Amino acid sequence: MNDISRTAEREERGRDLSSRVFPLRVRGLAEALRASLEQERALRRPFLWLVVASGGGVVLYFSAEREPSLALCLCALAAFAVLAGLTRRHARAHALFLTLAFIALGFASGAWRTARVAAPVIPRIGIGELTGFVEEVDLRRAGARFILRVASAEGYPDDIVPSRVRLTTRGEPNFSAGDFIAFKARLMPPARAALPGGYDFARDAFFARIGAVGNALGRIETMSPPEPAPFSLRFFAHVDRMRNALAMRVYRIIEGDTGAIAAAMVTGKRDLLSEDAKNLIRRAGIFHIITISGVQMTLVAGIFFVGFRRLLAMSQTLALNYPIKKWAAALAMLGAILYDIGTGSRVGTERALVMTLIMLAAVLFDRPSLSMRNLALAALFIIAFEPEALLGASFQLSFAAVAALIAVYEWRGEYLAKRRIDDRAPRGRWGALRESVVERLLHGPGAAMFATLCATSATASFMANDFHELSPYVLIGNPLTLAIIEFFAVPCALVGAALYPLGLDGFIWRYLKLGIDLVTYLAGLIANAPGASLPVAAFAPWAILFLSLAVLSLVLWRTWAWRALAIPLALIGLMGARSGAPFDLAVPATGESAALRLPSGQLAVMGQKPSAFAAEQWLRADGDARQSADARSGVACDGAGCVAKAVNGRFVALVAGRGGFFEDCARAAVIVTPLYAPLGCAAEIVIDRRRLAETGAVALRFKADGVEWTTARAIDEDRPWSPAPRNRRTSGFTAPLSDEERSAEDARAMEPLE
Repeated sequence: MNDISRTAEREERGRDLSSRVFPLRVRGLAEALRASLEQERALRRPFLWLVVASGGGVVLYFSAEREPSLALCLCALAAFAVLAGLTRRHARAHALFLTLAFIALGFASGAWRTARVAAPVIPRIGIGELTGFVEEVDLRRAGARFILRVASAEGYPDDIVPSRVRLTTRGEPNFSAGDFIAFKARLMPPARAALPGGYDFARDAFFARIGAVGNALGRIETMSPPEPAPFSLRFFAHVDRMRNALAMRVYRIIEGDTGAIAAAMVTGKRDLLSEDAKNLIRRAGIFHIITISGVQMTLVAGIFFVGFRRLLAMSQTLALNYPIKKWAAALAMLGAILYDIGTGSRVGTERALVMTLIMLAAVLFDRPSLSMRNLALAALFIIAFEPEALLGASFQLSFAAVAALIAVYEWRGEYLAKRRIDDRAPRGRWGALRESVVERLLHGPGAAMFATLCATSATASFMANDFHELSPYVLIGNPLTLAIIEFFAVPCALVGAALYPLGLDGFIWRYLKLGIDLVTYLAGLIANAPGASLPVAAFAPWAILFLSLAVLSLVLWRTWAWRALAIPLALIGLMGARSGAPFDLAVPATGESAALRLPSGQLAVMGQKPSAFAAEQWLRADGDARQSADARSGVACDGAGCVAKAVNGRFVALVAGRGGFFEDCARAAVIVTPLYAPLGCAAEIVIDRRRLAETGAVALRFKADGVEWTTARAIDEDRPWSPAPRNRRTSGFTAPLSDEERSAEDARAMEPLE
């Protein structure tokens, strides 16, 4: 009995001790976090998170199902800004209202941007006569793609005449940028996402003011314009003509895919590259070699800065009496702007230019040029003027990589400063080993590999989410790419462009060919190595949010107490990455094709002429590395449509003509069609034009207890790039069409608009 009493007494003392110790540990942890936060405030790091908050406001804007009121957004921004100013003496309230003000800034920026770029988008396919100015021409090995600023469109009502259209022509163009042309074209609305949560070209086209895409039909005639083109159009058209001339000069001298890569690296013109070459460099993880990105912009600005500074230093009078460093920075800013214009001033290049200009401006004001604060200002600039860029892979990859590199640079500075202070402190065996490892990571070849590893890790989640693949050998490909760009591409682009008007540029391009031959040879070895490209299935929609916050926690915080938050955030994000819901049937908004999971477990592409781009999106989202042409087996097609057996053993029919409804509605469990299905169709699920107009792309998952639906459009969604069906917007209720009305509507949809 005494033993039992003593045991109970010991347990009671243990519980009493733990009840006292646990709060102490919690309070100790809270004190440590509070002290770390004070240190972060001293380093002015919370400002970086305000920029993140404004990015969150942009995401909230694009998540809205209805277009918000711009006036209300601006009022909310002003109200939160005023409240933040009034509560400056109350730290917590001030932080709350300041955060809300930045969120409102991002939200209002999205609404303002949408209002500024709003332009008509055609509602359906049609054929008509177009006239307008050619803004840009991208030459291909066969034909060309061009942007037309529309002056008139025969057969189109005034309220749906697009401002700009993107067209292709099969033959060699007899026009150039700046010409006024007239021709007949087949136009269609910009394609919406082929899969819920997938890439939405219609949204990107809306913000580029492109209201239609298509191809030119017949002869294109050049004629005198009814009125002169605006100065801006004439200026950029002249730049485009020079870019095309230089690109063709490089391509003709070097020839083949090597010449196409060289032309892309020098001028930004990528359409000369074959699909095989694109797949090769993509599998090797060096696709950014053919894009004008932050690396090229930084090198160009650096060359101008160092060159001008040394040139000015040749004068003793200037060097001793004037701030030649600031003069060189100003001239480098001008050189970077000219380089951006000369390479087409595309969205990705503009973002790199903004980052470069801010870092050079820091030199003018005697500030550190390479800092996270400058990167945050560049991001804030883009959020204010091009908020839609945050949803694109270019912004995500470039800013994540640069942020990781700056974080490494900051850590290196902290370590070296601490080492100088503790240089005389005694070190044990493990301390010496640690310093040896860190020394290798900070100096020599190990530094480049370590920086590449950090940048690659920071961008890995975005690569997997946006492109559904990972390149394990990117640690080899990235240093190789940087070497080619630094020693071949950028110097050749600057020197070759200067010598081109004199006709003395030939040897420059032959020198560039040596570097590209080397990189393509090594890229071939990398691309053909086992596991060069690992397919990744689509994430759960919320996974990328937590993975992004994990990356931001690592690169923005400076104290390890707060950086440790990246661990739980990353774990949650990885769980979401593994729990992405697979689909058994995917149908795009057009209904002309579909992806169906067969009893074998693999996807098969259905359709008489399925879109290769849509098929690629479906296969990549499923983690399937096959090409679209290899995913047609298991489907039976004829003139009326296609039929295949789904993973649940039921038949799915894709009906392309009205004659196919009679048989397929009786035997298929699911009907997919770009037409209006007849009212008497007996299939359990009917996905026709009427339903797709409401839902956009759909993805179905067959379960034992029913079917799980996922749609690209929310119920009652109505955004400028994803408008609600016209009949629902005007009346609020639409009576079902009769079979005769459906047939007539199908026939009208296939007719030209004129």
